[in-house]
Amino acid sequence: MAADAVERAIDRAAGSRPIPANQVDLLFDGPMAFDAMLDIIAKARRWIHFDNYIVREDRTGLRFADALIDRARDGVAVRVSCDWLGSVGTPAGLWARLEAAGVTVRHFHRPGLFDFSTILSRNHRKLVVADGERAVIGGICIGDEWAGDPARGRLPWRDTAVLVAGPAAAALDQAFQRTWAMGGSPLPDDESAADVAAAGSAAVRVLAGEPAQERAYRASELLLATAASRVWITDAYLVAPRRLFRYLVDAAREGVDVRLLVPGTSDLPLIRNLTRFGYRELLRSGVRIYEWKGPMLHAKTVVADGRWVRVGSSNLNHSSLVGNYELDVLVDDATLAERMEAQFRRDLDHSAEVTVRPRRAPARFRGVLPGALGFERPEDAGPRHRRWLGERRSRSVLALRTLVAGARLAVFGPLALGLAVVGVLFFVVPSVMGVIFGVISIWLALVSFAEVLRRRRGLLDRRP
Repeated sequence: MAADAVERAIDRAAGSRPIPANQVDLLFDGPMAFDAMLDIIAKARRWIHFDNYIVREDRTGLRFADALIDRARDGVAVRVSCDWLGSVGTPAGLWARLEAAGVTVRHFHRPGLFDFSTILSRNHRKLVVADGERAVIGGICIGDEWAGDPARGRLPWRDTAVLVAGPAAAALDQAFQRTWAMGGSPLPDDESAADVAAAGSAAVRVLAGEPAQERAYRASELLLATAASRVWITDAYLVAPRRLFRYLVDAAREGVDVRLLVPGTSDLPLIRNLTRFGYRELLRSGVRIYEWKGPMLHAKTVVADGRWVRVGSSNLNHSSLVGNYELDVLVDDATLAERMEAQFRRDLDHSAEVTVRPRRAPARFRGVLPGALGFERPEDAGPRHRRWLGERRSRSVLALRTLVAGARLAVFGPLALGLAVVGVLFFVVPSVMGVIFGVISIWLALVSFAEVLRRRRGLLDRRP
């Protein structure tokens, strides 16, 4: 009965029931995931639905563009959705080339003068699905950072995806259909799989995150709240919301083996140091924290009690968990969990465990000062990775976005400074500031009124 109650709670948190009879395979890092994606594209018979936050016009991006163009010319319906902000630096020529070959391309949430709210909610999903039968989902974007270049000493970013075959692939396809319809006309009826054959024994819950729904947020909380033995988490940056932070602390204090694997380096040292804020409380509670010493760690995974595996696009920060369109799967499969735990242990071999040691200070101050962070270096650092300019720039951008999304210290400092500057300007040039704020107020009023009309129209459209 207790197990049934836990599963019902997870069903409600996820917003979906378990879909049985799937085959789910782990894909570690870009090269393995890209091969699986391209295989899905090559074997599609009727349609390909391709959704990614970042699509670059580099060697990897052109490789995918060529594959999609070939299938479109073969008569397969190819739909490509990318986030406007995530792919803002991609040249328009790539999209024009795809469209000229018959690929339908949509850019999610282009900013509009009276549609300010769309800027705040991005489509952060990463999905390739064909015919509603096979899909790849995870945290991997389409760019050379994820592919690597071993000949030049450039290792691929550390990331994780899963290949899903079976009825759950159709549910992932339905999630694509919903976001696709937000940018224009919906998909035709013949691009929806009604009955997909069984492919394995894994039960899959699809976490189709949308703003304010908190699907992955609540599912992660439940995994921590119900874990009996262990929860191992890999995440791009440790900026968990306070509520989830408390679940980490409480689980560890009750004897659960809670481990966090996070990036250990950043090209912005200040950001790296701020993301370490909160380490001490976690360590005091018994959470074990490891910092990855290889190339960029971009995976977003959770494995709990040798049974549950969560993989997808959701980072543990406010932006992903509350504000964005995200896509994850929660898989109930002991074999998959065993493979994920084995990979987690291998990743720890290339990571430094974080510890707390007493600070060097006079004896009377040692009990007052917080302990200094120490790091137990890994014995096996793995092959040497040579970071290149594009990777350093990408890492810095990702770090900055994550920090702004989730770190309290990074928000209130600039906020205090900004308010102080605005206050001074009101004293120095009150008339100019009055005009500026008047224009901003009128614009915000129009934006809000437009949003009310959109939501009211949406409610009317949903009425039976």
